[in-house]
Amino acid sequence: MAQTALITGASSGIGEAFARALAKPGNTLILVARSKAKLEALAKKLRADHGIAVEVIAADLSQAGCGPRLAAEVAQRGLRVDLLVNNAGFGSAGAFVKEEPARDAEMINLNVSAVVELAHAFLPAMLERGQGGILNVASVAGFQPTPHMAIYGATKAFVLSFSESLWAETRGRGVKVTALCPGPVDTPFFEATGNPELRKAVPKGMMMDADRVVAQALAALEAGRPVVVPGASNKLVTWAPRLLPRRWMTLASAAVMGR
Repeated sequence: MAQTALITGASSGIGEAFARALAKPGNTLILVARSKAKLEALAKKLRADHGIAVEVIAADLSQAGCGPRLAAEVAQRGLRVDLLVNNAGFGSAGAFVKEEPARDAEMINLNVSAVVELAHAFLPAMLERGQGGILNVASVAGFQPTPHMAIYGATKAFVLSFSESLWAETRGRGVKVTALCPGPVDTPFFEATGNPELRKAVPKGMMMDADRVVAQALAALEAGRPVVVPGASNKLVTWAPRLLPRRWMTLASAAVMGR
């Protein structure tokens, strides 16, 4: 049955891949990002290719109060959200002491606060209806400390823990919650970190296609799984911190990320 899916960070990368995947079954889409021009271009193509309704909302989700504002805009358009894809986020690479505090605050607001605000905005109605889903995009970086991407890794650890908690709280109530924890994905994420060398640090064979990642995420959500880590090599990465001393893993991560 067709639903209405709200996708944040839908203008590129994994968010755009979610939009393409969710358009195929005929779902109504609400695309959210800061770039209205990119969203409009994507919406035009999806409408033409699939004959679906696509709404575009240009919004900066790093601003406090983004959840209530977005919920009000959705309601004003006469829509409800059956599936929330919290994908918007970014990372930066480098030593913490060289980071701009304002940039770090923006990252925390977008990667963490917006995820919480949007869950508050749309989860209660899903529970009242007894159906719905939330898919939060975390990262394999959330399973261990990530020196030289310290804030990013910490935000994704929050998203992972938060998602697992929501999964448990909503279990058996008709709402499914899944944390997607991808490893390296071939998107503009790397360039957006400000470190052009970061992409080169990805081991051969670990880089994944966004469409493949999204397909596994949607399958995991449908199956009611709390966490999905696409790719065999990425699964090994998430298991290592459970088997090795945390100090060793932190130092190993520092050696890789500090190249």
